[in-house]
Amino acid sequence: QVQFVESGGGLVRQGGSLRLSCAASGSISSFFAMGWFRQAPENERELVARIRSGGNIYYADSVKGRFTISADNAKNTVHLQMNSLKPEDTAVYYCNVVAVISGIPYDYWGQGTQVTVSS
Repeated sequence: QVQFVESGGGLVRQGGSLRLSCAASGSISSFFAMGWFRQAPENERELVARIRSGGNIYYADSVKGRFTISADNAKNTVHLQMNSLKPEDTAVYYCNVVAVISGIPYDYWGQGTQVTVSS
């Protein structure tokens, strides 16, 4: 139902920057929310940042002031600008979109992109 194209992961040194991009397409034309989760080895998947269609934005405390999320609702794309990266930001980052169908929210996930921050 939803296909994803994720890009922008890679290896960067501490203090560096990366920009993640995600384009969602398929049978669903619009989404209630778009965002990014991450999962480090042996950790649970955690929400990093999310933007709702109305403009409300959430950031995890650990990334506030360093990461910026933006979205183009018309194109169903979401970006995550990551600055001042730290080794603890190392994880697989997953694009996530939420569609509301008949009043029920559904989560859809991208395939993930690796972000590695070296010290």
